[in-house]
Amino acid sequence: MTSKDDEKPVMIATQKEMEEAHLPLEWRDFCAHLLIPLNKCRNKNNYLPWKCENERHVYEKCQYDDYLRRMRLAEKRKKEEEQKKQSNNV
Repeated sequence: MTSKDDEKPVMIATQKEMEEAHLPLEWRDFCAHLLIPLNKCRNKNNYLPWKCENERHVYEKCQYDDYLRRMRLAEKRKKEEEQKKQSNNV
């Protein structure tokens, strides 16, 4: 049985698309495919915060879900290391 956390997320945006959108390297993550249309919307609407609410919400939700996935994965690895230490001490 594999959990959702065991599955590696898939990059949807290609390197070329991210380059063309001028995304900085630190923003080229698993949610970049949502950041590209968000930035286009922001540029089109002069960064008026109420104009791109839906795109921003979807992007922030993706970032939050990715954060939770990484934290669960880190917790799982930590537990595995603790179990390995305990089995070595016995």
